[in-house]
Amino acid sequence: MRTTPPKVWSAKACAFGAAVVLTSCAITSCATTAPSPKQFQNFYVPPRHIPTEIQPIDPPDVNTTGLVSAFYANEVPSLAPGLPAIPRPSDAEFLIKRADDYFASGKRAFQGGNMDIARRDFDRSIEVLLSAPENVIDRPKLERRVEQLVEEIYRYDVDQDSAPDADTDAAVNYDESPKDDILNMTFPVDPSLRSKVQEQIRATSSQLPLQTNDAVISFINYFSSPKGKRVIAYGLQHSGRYRAMIQRILREEGVPEELIYLAQAESGFSPRAMSKALCVGVWQFATFRGREYGLNQRPGTDDRMDPERATRAAARHLHDLFDHFGDWYLAMAAYNCGPGCVDKAVQRTGYADFWELRRLNVLPKETANYVPAILAMTIVAKNAKDYGLEDLEFEKPVEYETVELESATHMSLIADALDRPLTELRELNPSVLRSVAPSGHPVHVPVGTLAQVQAALQAVPASRRDSWRVHRMESGETLADVARRFNVTTSVLASANRAAVDEPEAGSFIAVPVAYPGDRTPVRSAKVVRKPAGKVVATSKTSPKPAATARPVTTASATPLAQHKPATQPATRPANKNISKAPVSKPASRS
Repeated sequence: MRTTPPKVWSAKACAFGAAVVLTSCAITSCATTAPSPKQFQNFYVPPRHIPTEIQPIDPPDVNTTGLVSAFYANEVPSLAPGLPAIPRPSDAEFLIKRADDYFASGKRAFQGGNMDIARRDFDRSIEVLLSAPENVIDRPKLERRVEQLVEEIYRYDVDQDSAPDADTDAAVNYDESPKDDILNMTFPVDPSLRSKVQEQIRATSSQLPLQTNDAVISFINYFSSPKGKRVIAYGLQHSGRYRAMIQRILREEGVPEELIYLAQAESGFSPRAMSKALCVGVWQFATFRGREYGLNQRPGTDDRMDPERATRAAARHLHDLFDHFGDWYLAMAAYNCGPGCVDKAVQRTGYADFWELRRLNVLPKETANYVPAILAMTIVAKNAKDYGLEDLEFEKPVEYETVELESATHMSLIADALDRPLTELRELNPSVLRSVAPSGHPVHVPVGTLAQVQAALQAVPASRRDSWRVHRMESGETLADVARRFNVTTSVLASANRAAVDEPEAGSFIAVPVAYPGDRTPVRSAKVVRKPAGKVVATSKTSPKPAATARPVTTASATPLAQHKPATQPATRPANKNISKAPVSKPASRS
C-alpha cells in the first residue's frame, strides 16, 4: 500500500493553519474600523409614552365559584367514599350481649343434661346485668332484660323440678275451682246497691237476660269487697288468654256471650282447675259428660283441659240444655247440678222458673247460688269502672298453630325444635299430661313455628320420636362437636343421620340418639333401618277452616216447660242422652 511521506503532511498542515489565522484577522478589522450607520443607534429604545385617560369597565356578574368548580372539575381527584363508621355499642348493650352469651351457654348445658354448668351460666347472666353501675345509660333497658332473663330461667327451673315422669302423671298439678269457696257461702245484702244495680242493668246491653234481687245484690256486695274484688279481678285478668276464642265459639254456637262468666265461676279460666267433684278444665266437665261431647280421656291426655275443644263442647251442651228447658237460668242451673236434678225440681213443684225453685229450696245450695253469682259477675264486669276494675291488665291472648302427631312424640323434642322452654310448650298444651304425646293427638305450637317443627320431626324417624332428641346445627358446628356435647360417638351420630350429608348445614336439624334426662324409656341402637318418614299432618289456626254455622242467639221465654218445643238438633252435635224428657205438669199460677 502507498503512503504519503510525513514531511509532506506537515507542510500542508502549516499552510492550512496560516490561512485560518489570516481570515480571522480580516473579519475583526471590518467589525471595529468601519463606521456604523446613524439610524441604527436608537433602534432598541422604546418610543416616548403619551398618557391617555382610561375609562373603568365594570366586570361582568359571573358566578366565579361555579366557574372555578367547572374549571377545576377535572383536576380534583376522584376519591372513594370513606368506610362507614362502626357504631360503638353502649355500655348497656355491651352488658346485655355478655348476659345473653352466658344465657345461651346455659341453655346448651341444660339441653345436654349438665345442670351444674347450666345453673352457673344462668347465674352469671343475671350477675352481669346486676353489676352495672347506677348511672349507666339506658338503665331501664337493662332492667327489662333482667326481668326477661329471670322469667326464662325460671321456666327452665320449672322444667327441671316438675318434669312429669314418662310412666305416671303423678306430677300433674291441678288448680282449685273458685266455685268451691264462694257458692256455699252467704253474703249480706247492701240495700244501697239496689237502685245502683237496677240503673246499671237498664244501661247494659246483654244477650243474657239480667235481673236483680237480693241474691244477686249479695254477690255484687261480695265482689265489691277487697277479698271479692281480688277474686273477680284475678279471673278477669286471666280471661285475656282465652276471651277472644271463647266469645267467637259462643257466637258460632248461638249461645249468649255473657256465659263466658260461667267459665270464670267454674275455673277462673284455668285449664287445669279441678273441683271437689273431680270436674276438670276451664268448663269443669265431668268424665261422662265430657265423653258425651267428644272430650276423651286417655292415659296421657285429657281433652277436657284443652280450652278450645272444651269451649266448643260447653257451648253445645249449654245450647242443648236451653233447647230442653227453654230458659237460660234453668240451663245454667242444669249445667251445675245436671239436667236430671232440675227436672226433678220442676216435677216436684210444677214451676219451670229458677227463682221459684230457689225460693222453694228444691235445688242444691251450690246450684241456688250458682246463677246469682254468674249474674253478679256479668253486671260487675260490664260496669268495671263503677267497681274499680277499669285499670286491669289482661293477659295476652294465646295464639297458636296445631300439628297432628303421626307417632308418639316426646314434648321435649318439640321444645328443642322451637328452642323454647318446655314449660312454655306445656302452657299451650295443658291437655298433655305426660312427657310423651300419643300418636294422633293435636299439639299446639307458637304462631309462625309450624314449618320449623315439621322440619325437626322429619329429621327423626317416626318410631324414635318418643325417645330420641333433636338438635339444630349452629354456624361452624360439626358432627364431632355435637357428639361431644351429647356424649355419644361421632359414628353413632352419623349412623343415626346417614340420610344427611357428612356435615349438615347451619340451621338444619339432626337426630340425636340420646334420651332426655329423667326418662325411663331406653334408647334404642342408632344402627337401624331408616324408613322414609311420612308427611306431618298439620293444621294452622290461621288457615281457612270450614266456617261453623252460626246460630242465632235464642232469647229466654216465660213459656212453661211443658209447652216448650225443643229446636231440632243439628246432626253434628252429639245427642244429649242423659237429659230427661219426662213430661212435666203445668206450673201452678203464682199468687
